[in-house]
Amino acid sequence: MMASAEISELVQSVVEPYLLDGPRKYNRREVEKLSGLPNSATRRLWVSLGFPADPDDAAVEYTDADIQAAKGFSRLNVLASADIHRQTTAARTLGRSMARLAEWQVDLVTEEILARIAARTQEDPTADPKELARVATEEVITEFEALQRYAFRRHLDAALARSLDEGAVAGDTMRVLAIGFADMVGYTRLTRHLEPEELSSLLEAFETATSNAIVANGGWVIKNVGDEVMFAATTATEGARIALAVQEAATASHGVTQELRVGLAYGEVLQRFGDLYGSVVNVAARLTGVARPGTVLIDDGAALAIEDDPEFSLRNLATVRVKGINRLHGHVLRRNVIRPLV
Repeated sequence: MMASAEISELVQSVVEPYLLDGPRKYNRREVEKLSGLPNSATRRLWVSLGFPADPDDAAVEYTDADIQAAKGFSRLNVLASADIHRQTTAARTLGRSMARLAEWQVDLVTEEILARIAARTQEDPTADPKELARVATEEVITEFEALQRYAFRRHLDAALARSLDEGAVAGDTMRVLAIGFADMVGYTRLTRHLEPEELSSLLEAFETATSNAIVANGGWVIKNVGDEVMFAATTATEGARIALAVQEAATASHGVTQELRVGLAYGEVLQRFGDLYGSVVNVAARLTGVARPGTVLIDDGAALAIEDDPEFSLRNLATVRVKGINRLHGHVLRRNVIRPLV
Protein backbone atom coordinates (compact mmCIF):
# COMPACT_ATOMS: atom_id res chain seq x y z
CA MET A 1 0.00 0.00 0.00
CA MET A 2 1.29 3.48 -0.84
CA ALA A 3 2.27 5.88 1.95
CA SER A 4 0.02 8.87 2.59
CA ALA A 5 2.65 11.23 1.13
CA GLU A 6 2.68 9.22 -2.09
CA ILE A 7 -1.12 9.27 -2.29
CA SER A 8 -1.19 13.04 -1.71
CA GLU A 9 1.40 13.57 -4.45
CA LEU A 10 -0.60 11.37 -6.79
CA VAL A 11 -3.84 13.27 -6.11
CA GLN A 12 -2.07 16.58 -6.65
CA SER A 13 -0.83 15.39 -10.04
CA VAL A 14 -4.39 14.87 -11.29
CA VAL A 15 -6.19 17.68 -9.41
CA GLU A 16 -4.74 20.71 -11.19
CA PRO A 17 -5.28 19.55 -14.80
CA TYR A 18 -8.85 18.56 -13.90
CA LEU A 19 -9.70 21.75 -12.03
CA LEU A 20 -8.14 24.00 -14.65
CA ASP A 21 -9.64 22.06 -17.59
CA GLY A 22 -6.23 21.24 -18.95
CA PRO A 23 -2.56 22.16 -18.65
CA ARG A 24 -1.08 25.65 -18.44
CA LYS A 25 0.03 26.41 -21.99
CA TYR A 26 -0.44 30.13 -22.76
CA ASN A 27 1.46 33.26 -21.79
CA ARG A 28 -0.15 36.66 -21.35
CA ARG A 29 0.55 37.79 -24.91
CA GLU A 30 -1.25 34.69 -26.21
CA VAL A 31 -4.14 35.32 -23.84
CA GLU A 32 -4.49 38.80 -25.31
CA LYS A 33 -4.57 37.42 -28.84
CA LEU A 34 -6.99 34.58 -28.12
CA SER A 35 -9.39 36.47 -25.86
CA GLY A 36 -9.48 39.70 -27.84
CA LEU A 37 -8.94 41.71 -24.64
CA PRO A 38 -5.95 43.99 -24.06
CA ASN A 39 -3.15 42.72 -21.86
CA SER A 40 -3.85 45.40 -19.26
CA ALA A 41 -7.47 44.30 -18.91
CA THR A 42 -6.77 40.60 -18.46
CA ARG A 43 -3.92 41.32 -16.06
CA ARG A 44 -6.16 43.60 -13.98
CA LEU A 45 -8.92 40.98 -13.97
CA TRP A 46 -6.48 38.24 -12.95
CA VAL A 47 -5.04 40.22 -10.03
CA SER A 48 -8.48 41.43 -8.90
CA LEU A 49 -9.69 37.82 -8.75
CA GLY A 50 -6.88 37.22 -6.26
CA PHE A 51 -4.27 35.41 -8.36
CA PRO A 52 -0.59 36.44 -8.50
CA ALA A 53 0.47 37.71 -11.91
CA ASP A 54 3.95 36.85 -13.11
CA PRO A 55 5.70 40.10 -14.13
CA ASP A 56 7.05 38.26 -17.18
CA ASP A 57 4.43 38.38 -19.95
CA ALA A 58 6.16 35.39 -21.57
CA ALA A 59 5.56 33.14 -18.54
CA VAL A 60 3.29 30.19 -19.34
CA GLU A 61 0.55 30.48 -16.70
CA TYR A 62 -2.83 30.20 -18.43
CA THR A 63 -5.17 27.50 -19.69
CA ASP A 64 -8.07 27.27 -22.11
CA ALA A 65 -10.40 27.87 -19.13
CA ASP A 66 -8.67 31.21 -18.46
CA ILE A 67 -9.25 32.25 -22.07
CA GLN A 68 -12.94 31.39 -21.82
CA ALA A 69 -13.27 33.25 -18.51
CA ALA A 70 -11.79 36.40 -20.04
CA LYS A 71 -14.22 36.16 -22.96
CA GLY A 72 -17.11 35.57 -20.56
CA PHE A 73 -16.18 38.67 -18.59
CA SER A 74 -16.22 40.75 -21.76
CA ARG A 75 -19.70 39.46 -22.68
CA LEU A 76 -21.26 40.81 -19.46
CA ASN A 77 -22.28 44.26 -20.63
CA VAL A 78 -22.93 45.53 -17.13
CA LEU A 79 -19.23 44.97 -16.37
CA ALA A 80 -17.55 45.28 -19.76
CA SER A 81 -19.07 48.73 -20.32
CA ALA A 82 -18.42 49.91 -16.76
CA ASP A 83 -15.53 52.03 -15.61
CA ILE A 84 -12.30 50.35 -14.54
CA HIS A 85 -13.04 50.86 -10.85
CA ARG A 86 -16.33 49.00 -11.00
CA GLN A 87 -14.85 46.17 -13.07
CA THR A 88 -12.03 45.77 -10.56
CA THR A 89 -14.38 45.86 -7.56
CA ALA A 90 -16.69 43.26 -9.06
CA ALA A 91 -13.80 40.91 -9.85
CA ARG A 92 -12.24 41.42 -6.42
CA THR A 93 -15.54 40.72 -4.64
CA LEU A 94 -16.09 37.56 -6.67
CA GLY A 95 -12.52 36.43 -6.08
CA ARG A 96 -12.70 36.95 -2.32
CA SER A 97 -15.97 35.06 -2.04
CA MET A 98 -14.66 32.12 -4.04
CA ALA A 99 -11.32 32.11 -2.20
CA ARG A 100 -13.07 31.91 1.16
CA LEU A 101 -15.31 29.11 -0.10
CA ALA A 102 -12.32 27.20 -1.48
CA GLU A 103 -10.33 27.57 1.76
CA TRP A 104 -13.31 26.25 3.71
CA GLN A 105 -13.84 23.30 1.37
CA VAL A 106 -10.28 22.19 0.73
CA ASP A 107 -10.04 19.92 3.78
CA LEU A 108 -13.42 18.32 3.06
CA VAL A 109 -12.59 17.75 -0.59
CA THR A 110 -9.17 16.28 0.17
CA GLU A 111 -10.52 14.03 2.91
CA GLU A 112 -13.30 12.73 0.67
CA ILE A 113 -10.94 12.04 -2.25
CA LEU A 114 -8.46 10.18 -0.05
CA ALA A 115 -11.24 8.19 1.61
CA ARG A 116 -12.59 7.02 -1.76
CA ILE A 117 -9.12 6.06 -2.97
CA ALA A 118 -8.52 4.04 0.21
CA ALA A 119 -11.88 2.28 -0.03
CA ARG A 120 -11.39 1.31 -3.67
CA THR A 121 -7.80 0.23 -3.10
CA GLN A 122 -9.04 -2.10 -0.40
CA GLU A 123 -11.67 -3.48 -2.76
CA ASP A 124 -9.14 -4.01 -5.56
CA PRO A 125 -5.48 -3.89 -4.47
CA THR A 126 -4.37 -4.37 -8.10
CA ALA A 127 -6.13 -1.25 -9.41
CA ASP A 128 -4.01 1.48 -11.02
CA PRO A 129 -3.41 4.13 -8.31
CA LYS A 130 -3.36 7.00 -10.80
CA GLU A 131 -6.68 5.91 -12.31
CA LEU A 132 -8.21 5.62 -8.83
CA ALA A 133 -6.98 9.13 -8.00
CA ARG A 134 -8.37 10.51 -11.26
CA VAL A 135 -11.80 8.92 -10.83
CA ALA A 136 -12.10 9.89 -7.15
CA THR A 137 -11.06 13.48 -7.90
CA GLU A 138 -13.57 13.89 -10.73
CA GLU A 139 -16.38 12.36 -8.69
CA VAL A 140 -15.81 14.44 -5.57
CA ILE A 141 -15.31 17.76 -7.32
CA THR A 142 -18.33 17.16 -9.58
CA GLU A 143 -20.50 16.43 -6.54
CA PHE A 144 -19.27 19.51 -4.66
CA GLU A 145 -19.83 21.68 -7.74
CA ALA A 146 -23.40 20.39 -8.02
CA LEU A 147 -24.10 21.28 -4.40
CA GLN A 148 -22.58 24.74 -4.88
CA ARG A 149 -24.66 25.33 -7.99
CA TYR A 150 -27.80 24.32 -6.11
CA ALA A 151 -27.02 26.58 -3.13
CA PHE A 152 -26.04 29.49 -5.40
CA ARG A 153 -29.24 29.31 -7.44
CA ARG A 154 -31.44 29.11 -4.34
CA HIS A 155 -29.68 32.06 -2.71
CA LEU A 156 -29.75 34.04 -5.95
CA ASP A 157 -33.50 33.40 -6.23
CA ALA A 158 -34.03 34.71 -2.68
CA ALA A 159 -31.80 37.74 -3.24
CA LEU A 160 -33.49 38.60 -6.55
CA ALA A 161 -36.91 38.34 -4.92
CA ARG A 162 -35.89 40.77 -2.17
CA SER A 163 -34.32 43.15 -4.66
CA LEU A 164 -37.01 43.09 -7.35
CA ASP A 165 -39.80 43.50 -4.80
CA GLU A 166 -38.38 46.97 -4.17
CA GLY A 167 -37.92 47.81 -7.84
CA ALA A 168 -34.15 47.73 -7.57
CA VAL A 169 -32.06 48.49 -10.64
CA ALA A 170 -28.55 47.51 -11.62
CA GLY A 171 -25.70 49.06 -9.71
CA ASP A 172 -25.38 50.30 -6.15
CA THR A 173 -28.82 50.47 -4.53
CA MET A 174 -30.31 52.48 -1.69
CA ARG A 175 -32.71 50.39 0.39
CA VAL A 176 -34.60 50.78 3.64
CA LEU A 177 -33.62 47.85 5.86
CA ALA A 178 -33.20 46.78 9.44
CA ILE A 179 -29.52 46.16 10.14
CA GLY A 180 -28.27 44.29 13.17
CA PHE A 181 -25.09 43.05 14.78
CA ALA A 182 -24.56 40.45 17.49
CA ASP A 183 -21.25 39.71 19.14
CA MET A 184 -20.02 37.43 21.88
CA VAL A 185 -19.15 39.02 25.20
CA GLY A 186 -15.60 38.39 26.40
CA TYR A 187 -14.41 36.80 23.18
CA THR A 188 -10.84 38.08 23.57
CA ARG A 189 -10.63 36.56 27.03
CA LEU A 190 -12.06 33.29 25.76
CA THR A 191 -9.40 33.01 23.05
CA ARG A 192 -6.73 33.04 25.76
CA HIS A 193 -8.29 30.29 27.86
CA LEU A 194 -9.84 27.85 25.40
CA GLU A 195 -8.02 25.13 23.53
CA PRO A 196 -8.21 25.46 19.70
CA GLU A 197 -10.78 22.66 19.49
CA GLU A 198 -12.94 24.30 22.17
CA LEU A 199 -12.71 27.70 20.47
CA SER A 200 -13.66 26.14 17.13
CA SER A 201 -16.68 24.45 18.73
CA LEU A 202 -17.72 27.70 20.40
CA LEU A 203 -17.57 29.64 17.12
CA GLU A 204 -19.44 26.88 15.32
CA ALA A 205 -22.18 26.93 17.97
CA PHE A 206 -22.38 30.73 17.73
CA GLU A 207 -22.61 30.78 13.93
CA THR A 208 -25.15 27.96 13.85
CA ALA A 209 -27.41 29.44 16.52
CA THR A 210 -27.36 32.97 15.13
CA SER A 211 -27.73 31.94 11.48
CA ASN A 212 -30.69 29.70 12.27
CA ALA A 213 -32.39 32.46 14.26
CA ILE A 214 -31.82 35.02 11.49
CA VAL A 215 -33.09 32.86 8.64
CA ALA A 216 -36.04 31.46 10.61
CA ASN A 217 -37.31 34.99 11.23
CA GLY A 218 -37.13 36.23 7.65
CA GLY A 219 -33.69 37.83 7.55
CA TRP A 220 -30.37 37.00 5.97
CA VAL A 221 -26.76 36.94 7.10
CA ILE A 222 -24.57 39.65 5.62
CA LYS A 223 -21.32 38.31 7.04
CA ASN A 224 -19.64 36.60 9.97
CA VAL A 225 -16.40 38.10 11.27
CA GLY A 226 -14.98 36.05 14.11
CA ASP A 227 -17.16 36.62 17.14
CA GLU A 228 -19.64 38.89 15.35
CA VAL A 229 -22.49 38.39 12.89
CA MET A 230 -24.12 41.10 10.78
CA PHE A 231 -27.65 40.55 9.52
CA ALA A 232 -30.40 42.37 7.65
CA ALA A 233 -34.18 42.24 7.33
CA THR A 234 -36.66 44.07 5.12
CA THR A 235 -38.78 45.47 8.00
CA ALA A 236 -38.16 46.76 11.49
CA THR A 237 -40.57 44.15 12.87
CA GLU A 238 -38.59 41.31 11.31
CA GLY A 239 -35.37 42.89 12.50
CA ALA A 240 -36.68 43.12 16.06
CA ARG A 241 -37.79 39.50 16.02
CA ILE A 242 -34.40 38.43 14.74
CA ALA A 243 -32.54 40.48 17.35
CA LEU A 244 -34.53 38.88 20.17
CA ALA A 245 -34.31 35.40 18.65
CA VAL A 246 -30.54 35.72 18.27
CA GLN A 247 -30.22 36.75 21.88
CA GLU A 248 -32.44 33.89 23.02
CA ALA A 249 -30.43 31.43 20.91
CA ALA A 250 -27.28 32.11 22.93
CA THR A 251 -26.60 28.93 24.89
CA ALA A 252 -23.88 27.40 27.04
CA SER A 253 -21.13 25.68 25.09
CA HIS A 254 -18.30 23.70 26.67
CA GLY A 255 -18.99 25.32 30.04
CA VAL A 256 -18.75 28.82 28.56
CA THR A 257 -21.85 30.98 28.29
CA GLN A 258 -22.32 32.53 24.87
CA GLU A 259 -23.56 35.83 26.25
CA LEU A 260 -24.30 38.27 23.46
CA ARG A 261 -24.74 41.96 22.82
CA VAL A 262 -27.16 42.85 20.02
CA GLY A 263 -27.75 46.18 18.28
CA LEU A 264 -30.35 47.02 15.63
CA ALA A 265 -31.02 50.11 13.50
CA TYR A 266 -33.59 50.82 10.79
CA GLY A 267 -33.36 53.16 7.83
CA GLU A 268 -31.82 53.77 4.43
CA VAL A 269 -28.59 51.97 3.59
CA LEU A 270 -26.37 51.55 0.55
CA GLN A 271 -26.31 47.99 -0.79
CA ARG A 272 -23.13 47.33 -2.72
CA PHE A 273 -21.75 43.97 -3.85
CA GLY A 274 -23.60 42.08 -1.14
CA ASP A 275 -22.52 44.35 1.72
CA LEU A 276 -24.30 47.30 3.36
CA TYR A 277 -23.00 50.77 4.18
CA GLY A 278 -24.14 54.04 5.67
CA SER A 279 -25.00 55.75 8.94
CA VAL A 280 -27.67 53.17 9.83
CA VAL A 281 -25.02 50.44 9.71
CA ASN A 282 -22.71 52.54 11.89
CA VAL A 283 -25.47 53.19 14.43
CA ALA A 284 -26.30 49.48 14.67
CA ALA A 285 -22.61 48.67 15.26
CA ARG A 286 -22.27 51.39 17.93
CA LEU A 287 -25.42 50.21 19.71
CA THR A 288 -23.97 46.72 19.85
CA GLY A 289 -20.83 48.11 21.41
CA VAL A 290 -22.67 49.90 24.23
CA ALA A 291 -25.34 47.27 24.88
CA ARG A 292 -25.18 45.41 28.15
CA PRO A 293 -24.52 41.68 27.90
CA GLY A 294 -27.74 39.79 27.28
CA THR A 295 -29.66 42.80 25.96
CA VAL A 296 -30.88 44.18 22.63
CA LEU A 297 -30.58 47.89 21.86
CA ILE A 298 -32.40 49.50 18.92
CA ASP A 299 -32.22 52.99 17.45
CA ASP A 300 -34.90 55.67 17.11
CA GLY A 301 -35.81 54.56 13.57
CA ALA A 302 -36.54 50.98 14.63
CA ALA A 303 -38.30 52.12 17.83
CA LEU A 304 -40.60 54.44 15.89
CA ALA A 305 -41.51 51.67 13.45
CA ILE A 306 -42.48 49.13 16.13
CA GLU A 307 -43.62 51.31 19.05
CA ASP A 308 -47.29 50.38 18.58
CA ASP A 309 -46.64 46.69 18.07
CA PRO A 310 -47.95 44.71 21.09
CA GLU A 311 -45.35 42.04 20.42
CA PHE A 312 -42.60 44.26 21.85
CA SER A 313 -41.89 46.56 24.76
CA LEU A 314 -39.34 49.39 24.77
CA ARG A 315 -37.44 51.25 27.47
CA ASN A 316 -35.78 54.51 26.51
CA LEU A 317 -32.18 55.10 27.53
CA ALA A 318 -30.25 58.31 27.97
CA THR A 319 -28.17 59.44 25.02
CA VAL A 320 -24.50 58.59 25.01
CA ARG A 321 -21.55 59.87 23.04
CA VAL A 322 -19.57 57.34 21.03
CA LYS A 323 -16.91 57.57 18.35
CA GLY A 324 -18.35 59.30 15.29
CA ILE A 325 -21.78 59.91 16.86
CA ASN A 326 -22.33 62.74 19.34
CA ARG A 327 -25.81 61.70 20.49
CA LEU A 328 -26.56 58.00 20.27
CA HIS A 329 -30.07 57.29 21.54
CA GLY A 330 -30.90 53.68 22.30
CA HIS A 331 -33.96 51.74 23.42
CA VAL A 332 -33.89 48.42 25.23
CA LEU A 333 -36.01 45.95 23.28
CA ARG A 334 -37.91 43.17 25.01
CA ARG A 335 -40.52 40.68 23.94
CA ASN A 336 -43.91 41.13 25.58
CA VAL A 337 -45.15 38.09 27.45
CA ILE A 338 -48.77 37.39 26.57
CA ARG A 339 -50.36 35.95 29.68
CA PRO A 340 -53.16 33.44 29.13
CA LEU A 341 -56.64 34.38 30.30
CA VAL A 342 -57.68 32.61 33.49
